[in-house]
Amino acid sequence: MLEIKHFLFVLAAALTSFAVLFPSAASACTSICLIADDGTAVCGRTMEWGTFDLNSRVAIVPRGHEFSSETPDSKKGLTWKTRYGAVALDMIGKDYFADGLNEKGLAVNFLYLPGISEYQPYDPAKADISMGAAFMATYVLTQFASVDDVKKGMGMVRVVAIPEPALGGAPAPMHLMVTDKSGKVIVIEYLDGKLKISDNPVKVLTNAPSFDWHLTNLSNYVNLSATPYPPKKIGALTIKPSGGGSGLLGMPGDITPPSRFVRAVAQTMLARKTPDGPETVYEIFRIMDNFNHPLSAGEGTVTELQRQDGMRSSTIWTSAIDTGNLVYYYHTQHNRKVRMIDLKRIDFSSVKSGIRHLPLDRVKEQEIEDITP
Repeated sequence: MLEIKHFLFVLAAALTSFAVLFPSAASACTSICLIADDGTAVCGRTMEWGTFDLNSRVAIVPRGHEFSSETPDSKKGLTWKTRYGAVALDMIGKDYFADGLNEKGLAVNFLYLPGISEYQPYDPAKADISMGAAFMATYVLTQFASVDDVKKGMGMVRVVAIPEPALGGAPAPMHLMVTDKSGKVIVIEYLDGKLKISDNPVKVLTNAPSFDWHLTNLSNYVNLSATPYPPKKIGALTIKPSGGGSGLLGMPGDITPPSRFVRAVAQTMLARKTPDGPETVYEIFRIMDNFNHPLSAGEGTVTELQRQDGMRSSTIWTSAIDTGNLVYYYHTQHNRKVRMIDLKRIDFSSVKSGIRHLPLDRVKEQEIEDITP
């Protein structure tokens, strides 16, 4: 009995330590990028938010549209006009873009980073170059054409903490994965009050801890392989794998961000070779299906003001972005039929129309084809 009590005490202590280190272990967005044989970069991501429906819409942004951010002291912050037209999915009825593609083939995925993000200190004298963190993806998507442009441009603005009522008055703790049509991928984070831009060699991102921690953690899984283990002989006994997938023995199966990062890297290792962007989209959606989560298992902290009415999953939507062919794809928690927006067929010069918003789902139910003979 004493041994059981000791085990339970140690387990409780370990869980408490984990909660301190990773205060939102239920954070669940996952982003990956695959490169087709013809060089096309295709990005995919899941949007998990298990607390309340983000009520995302498709936003079609013309060139020349003006955005403006507030500042912590309610002054007018950074104001800019869209250089490049874009298609994005927004959040909470605001121009906060969570995901998107612009007409130059730059893709942005906006992911939660709780307990880690610490934005630049606010200086009222620099209000005109300061913006709230929730605008980060919006700014990058509408201002830059390539990863190199992003690296140069983000150092010229300041990202500061602004309270967000939808998060109970806390600023949005976020980081970005940015991919351009050449296949270059970077991660943008704000750590210890400073901008940090990292090249992303594995083309994967999840949530907390910081990106460099995840790369270090991969050292614990150098044994993972797409190749199955061969039989081993122990004396007169031959031990064989019990089934397929033995090369992935030891891969973590929980849904915490560190485990999902490892699984996402492994899944990209196992991805089949694809000739072009459209075929790679199939592979992206197959992989992203591994990261769907049930209701209440996604990001966010439940409060009395936040409801799950009408939600069927913490995975609110899943996207695939073909940066070479300029096509944005998605499906949702209500309808897994894939929908697409072809940026090549959009006139982004009609600035007078402003941002056009389209619902993700015309009807919030699954389209089912009846093939009963």
